[in-house]
Amino acid sequence: MTRTVQTDNARYVVRAADPALTGGLVTSITPEIAGWRYSGIEVRELADGESRAWTLDRDEAVVLPLRGSCGVHVATSRGEVVEATLAGRSSVFSGPTDFVYAPLGSVVTVTGVGPVRLALGTARADRTLPVRVVRASDVRVELRGAGSCSRQVNNYTLGTDVEVDHLLMCEVVTPGGNWSSYPPHKHDEDTADERELEEIYYFEVADGPTGPGRAYHRTYGTPRRPIEVLAEVCAGDVALVPHGYHGPCMAAPGFDLYYLNVMAGRSAEWLMVDDPAFGWVRAAWAGQVVDERLTDVTSHPQPAQENRH
Repeated sequence: MTRTVQTDNARYVVRAADPALTGGLVTSITPEIAGWRYSGIEVRELADGESRAWTLDRDEAVVLPLRGSCGVHVATSRGEVVEATLAGRSSVFSGPTDFVYAPLGSVVTVTGVGPVRLALGTARADRTLPVRVVRASDVRVELRGAGSCSRQVNNYTLGTDVEVDHLLMCEVVTPGGNWSSYPPHKHDEDTADERELEEIYYFEVADGPTGPGRAYHRTYGTPRRPIEVLAEVCAGDVALVPHGYHGPCMAAPGFDLYYLNVMAGRSAEWLMVDDPAFGWVRAAWAGQVVDERLTDVTSHPQPAQENRH
């Protein structure tokens, strides 16, 4: 019997632009483009000494270097001025990075210190909160899962002491051949066990010896709220998750996978539930070891907290 599946890939997967043709822009997602209320992201490249400014008249934001370093100048609506140089990193696979949280009402100017690729994660905001500059050494890094479900999670405003209004951000590194965002989970309604959060996945995939890498992303819905996404993703692509179970994200053997998650909703509390059909997988990790290819995280604080990414 042939099974035909109609996917929503065209609606919920946004392909990367070529920054050489767009003045440095890789992707730009606003709530209006996504068709929801809160979450957004912009990823762009700046040359050495090149600057870009954003006015946060409706949003709070996190400036996060993906590759390279940058200077950040934040002028708040309360007259505060904060300047910082973010040391950055050689790639998203080389550990966490310095970052800046900028509140609603700020003007944020970023200048390349050498060439830089950066992400600006955003969420619609109501409160004006303090600027925060956080160094890579203070980022909470955790190893999740075990065996072929091992992954590393770098938490920026998710489960940390950075005060935000709605913006939750973390990033996940999955070694080639492993699965992450597994078991599949969802957070699309407000219940005792769950909070409604929109989510953006921004992907980077390591190159192989003969060219760019590939990975795969899955989102599926419930009978009440159907959605079907099963997509091959490449560096710079974005998957939008408005609702439904999401996962796994699959790193093809030989190609390490990275994704940045930007989540936001009415509440900044992060609660989610596993798909009951797959929750048993978590117990199977008890007899497995964590993949030894993951970064040593012993120098980073790791409070006991479980998440699904």
